[in-house]
Amino acid sequence: MNGVHDMGGMDGFGKVEAEPNEPVFHAEWEARVLAMVRAMGAAGAFNIDTSRFYRETLPPDVYLASSYYKKWFLGLEDMLLDKGIIARDDLAAGHAVTPAKPLTPGKLTADNVERTMVRGKFGRPAPSPAKFKAGDRVRAKNMHPVTHTRLPRYVRGHIGIIERDHGCHVFPDSAAQDAGENPQWLYTVVFEGTELWGPDTDPTLKVSIDAFEPYLEPA
Repeated sequence: MNGVHDMGGMDGFGKVEAEPNEPVFHAEWEARVLAMVRAMGAAGAFNIDTSRFYRETLPPDVYLASSYYKKWFLGLEDMLLDKGIIARDDLAAGHAVTPAKPLTPGKLTADNVERTMVRGKFGRPAPSPAKFKAGDRVRAKNMHPVTHTRLPRYVRGHIGIIERDHGCHVFPDSAAQDAGENPQWLYTVVFEGTELWGPDTDPTLKVSIDAFEPYLEPA
């Protein structure tokens, strides 16, 4: 989708200010938000792509004014409301006042916490042969879906070179909409900086992205 979250290549936001010795969390509530998101995901309330989609749909003024974990919290709140897992009465009261919706695989218990902290595996068997190989020239499609996508806006319509084939993986665009895994081939594509931003760009600049096959067409 096209939203304020897709900030790659945009001007006017200033440089990224690195924080020396940045802590994992700046406040206790941030750790609690991370724990809630991981717990609800492990309980079967949503998948990682759905979680990203809800953060992306925050209004621009809210998104830009929110810290990293505040975005996580607001996205989680909207997602759980939309899925009927919590109700607005629960939020107003600050605790559950309506019967809980059953989830699969269900409540996260202490002995399963370590398992939930391990990154999931998203590689899947290939449903069909790959359309591209290393060295192929491809164009990122000029697509503007209204739902979740992992194709950055700044590469759309531009030509790059396939550098690597990563095999088939769960397709985020489908998974975010609960439309199944729909495995797709995943490639690393390299773009020249001048291709993306014009002749005034540093001629030595190259940008690599990982792009799913449905995002690409022969150039």
